[in-house]
Amino acid sequence: MAIHTSVVLVGPQGSLNIGSVARSMLNFGLEELRLVNPAVSHLNDEARRMAVKAVHILEQAQIYPDLQSALADCNLAMGATRRFGKYRRDFLHPWQAAGQIIDLADHSRAALVFGREDHGLSTDEIDLCQRLITIPVHDKLPSLNLAQAATVCLYELHKARSADTRNRTHEKTMAPGAALEAMCRHMRQTLLDIDFLDHQNPDHITRAFRQIFGRAGLNDREVQIMQGLWSRIDWLRQNTVRHN
Repeated sequence: MAIHTSVVLVGPQGSLNIGSVARSMLNFGLEELRLVNPAVSHLNDEARRMAVKAVHILEQAQIYPDLQSALADCNLAMGATRRFGKYRRDFLHPWQAAGQIIDLADHSRAALVFGREDHGLSTDEIDLCQRLITIPVHDKLPSLNLAQAATVCLYELHKARSADTRNRTHEKTMAPGAALEAMCRHMRQTLLDIDFLDHQNPDHITRAFRQIFGRAGLNDREVQIMQGLWSRIDWLRQNTVRHN
């Protein structure tokens, strides 16, 4: 299977966790680690000790200043979170997320995104993920250690890949994150300009649109169609103002 999957750690705070994630990645056949603004070194003795035979994953890890740049080339980003709320819904369990990843077109790129050990992913970071993953756990202790959460998701992905014996041509080619983000920024500005959005809280509606687009899994052509729609609205607004 030619689907590339990256593990993205956002603001990791513990070298031991980073090393443990690298080890789990190699256990389950993944080798591309992306770190977003890490708070600690991923190459120190603690990280290397926990990585065991996966030290090369640490050494080859790519560092990014923010999550948007880390996901720019990803066709599908899935963010892991245990928090629920207004903008955190339509969760997938790890085995469901794995199924969606293996349904991507060949040569697509997916990302499993994990947040900080103490407070996870921010709402703005969640916005950059097309789908959300939650791991069902016991109510007495609902939070998992970062490396444990990553291991559960990686295991389910490996299991799904190993069991996938379908002889079929992948057809689901989703647009990369950079194109989707550009379209969403354009949408936000256009909808502000026509007063469709509340200027005091524009993200309330734009996040709803993001969730719709995330569930739909827009491809390049569909993103271009949406861009064309916003551009047409921009043109109509500008010409209406000019004629008035």
